[in-house]
Amino acid sequence: MGRGYENYTTMLHINDLTYRIEGRSLFEQATMAISEGMKMGFVGRNGTGKSTLFRLIKGDISPDDGSINLRKGARLGVVDQEVPSGPESLMATVLAADKERMALLDEAETATDPDRIANIHTRLSDIDAYSAEARAGAILSGLGFSAEEQQKPCADFSGGWRMRVALAAMLFAKPDLLLLDEPTNYLDVEGAVWLEAHIKSYPGTAFIISHDRDFLNRAVTHIAHLRTKKLFAYSGGYDSFQKQMREQQRLSMALRDKQEDERRRLEAFVTRFKAKASKAKQAQSRVKRLEKLKPIATIVDDPIPPIDLPSPERALSPPIVRFDTVTLGYEPEKPVLKRLEQRIDPEDRIGILGKNGQGKSTFAKAIMGVLEPQEGFIKRHKKMTIGYFAQHEIDALNPRHSAYDHVVELMPDATEAQRRARLARFGLGADKAETKAGDLSGGEKARLLFSLISFHAPHLLVLDEPANHLDMDSRAELINALNGYEGALLVISHDRNLLESVVDRLWLVDGGTVTTFEGSLEDYRQLQIEKNRPTRKVPPSPENDKTSQRKQAAAERERLAPLKKRAEGLEEKIAIARKKIDKIDETLGDGELFTSDPRKAQIILDMRRELDEEISTLEEDWLQAVDDYDTAKNI
Repeated sequence: MGRGYENYTTMLHINDLTYRIEGRSLFEQATMAISEGMKMGFVGRNGTGKSTLFRLIKGDISPDDGSINLRKGARLGVVDQEVPSGPESLMATVLAADKERMALLDEAETATDPDRIANIHTRLSDIDAYSAEARAGAILSGLGFSAEEQQKPCADFSGGWRMRVALAAMLFAKPDLLLLDEPTNYLDVEGAVWLEAHIKSYPGTAFIISHDRDFLNRAVTHIAHLRTKKLFAYSGGYDSFQKQMREQQRLSMALRDKQEDERRRLEAFVTRFKAKASKAKQAQSRVKRLEKLKPIATIVDDPIPPIDLPSPERALSPPIVRFDTVTLGYEPEKPVLKRLEQRIDPEDRIGILGKNGQGKSTFAKAIMGVLEPQEGFIKRHKKMTIGYFAQHEIDALNPRHSAYDHVVELMPDATEAQRRARLARFGLGADKAETKAGDLSGGEKARLLFSLISFHAPHLLVLDEPANHLDMDSRAELINALNGYEGALLVISHDRNLLESVVDRLWLVDGGTVTTFEGSLEDYRQLQIEKNRPTRKVPPSPENDKTSQRKQAAAERERLAPLKKRAEGLEEKIAIARKKIDKIDETLGDGELFTSDPRKAQIILDMRRELDEEISTLEEDWLQAVDDYDTAKNI
């Protein structure tokens, strides 16, 4: 694969790319450029080759023709499939991702040449090496890890959380070009909101496969669309891309109609006058014009396979589920959720919010009857049936059985035509019905599971991240299907567009209980962005008495004085430490000390490193102190 594309403003250039797999062409002379600093979302139907393009960019496979050129010297960042799982702490794992920093720190321990020592410490200062732990901690915190968890071994965490560690490590390394493949799939809403903000402010370039509409509307500056084996670039987020696509489609169809009108006129002229000598020349010119008319390339909607969720035949009397002072957990005296008083009625459409690990899946298991309460009672309607969709249910599909085999188990007395018709209602036609489940794509497995869980027209659907394996068009089809479903619905999802489209109530799992969230998803998103800020100020007292006002002002100053003093004191310490560094830099500036007294030079360098670390700590304390002061002012 070609490397070394020299245009400084272009980070990645894909030129006339052609690639075939097992005789099937995925790309045919596809061309696209990604400029430095661009945040490019990458969309297209499942199976069209998005992940394959990433493999081509990484160099795992080579194109059949054309080239992929990464800017000379640019560092590529990807999340490895082999997630960290050893005894190293999360913090150590993330810090190790900056290989240059680790190598320099190791070399600093053994280097003896004065010039090399000076270069090492200069470079460490340039890459902000001494604040590395604070930066790594901020990334891990944003992705949902507490300060205590950051010091635990990777082996203590499940696969989904380890994927977050791998993502944190890659973000910490700050590569010039990020390649992210569905990064929000293993995040909750809170993590997705944090990643969205991080990507927007990321100084490098990002190329992101995603089908999360809200993420693509907020985090990226451009959209790349893979269709008809070529790449098309659009400015703006996903909604802007869709608008541009519709306009392109309208114009292309108008041009095609205009061309067809012209073709008919030319053919009519030729047919009418080709036998007349007086018109032969004109007829011949129109024949040539017909030969030159090339078909207009039109953007034709490719029909999306359906998802058909049958509604329950008869509504049940409310409530269908009721929690009565319920405590849930897995070990005695270690409750996960307490004081649960929720109820679900036959037509409820509820979205579940909350960070991963807070108990969303525990709550869902209790609704399903998989987990019985430690205290209290859960009452379920005797005639209620439930359809449950979750990742582990997809993984539980028999990989050796075809889609048709799975349906046979549910329809033992049905005809073959009836079984195949059932699969077709979920987009699994004749070409997929006999494919083993283990060979189906993630989206096809999801469709099969939707078919199985909805077979008996359940009264309640409990869906845990139902859209993870679906492309954008399939997600739209799922939204249509859910909006047409007339039973009760409970959805756990990080896809805010899906939640906004299908639910009308929000429950928040947080702090060991479940409560109603009084607000919209946008309110919740803003809450995550500003969670450390006060939501509102207490209105001022209407008292107008000047003496009273002066007393209140004095009391306020007295209340805030310790916080203000702490912030000012830390600021002063930072200034003093910076002055010391300036003096050290002045002493070491001419380089003579490294030759005349290397030992002294090393001692001074160590002092400078300690001051750098001290400033990093002081700055963190100062930021917290300022935040405490600002928060107190607004209370």
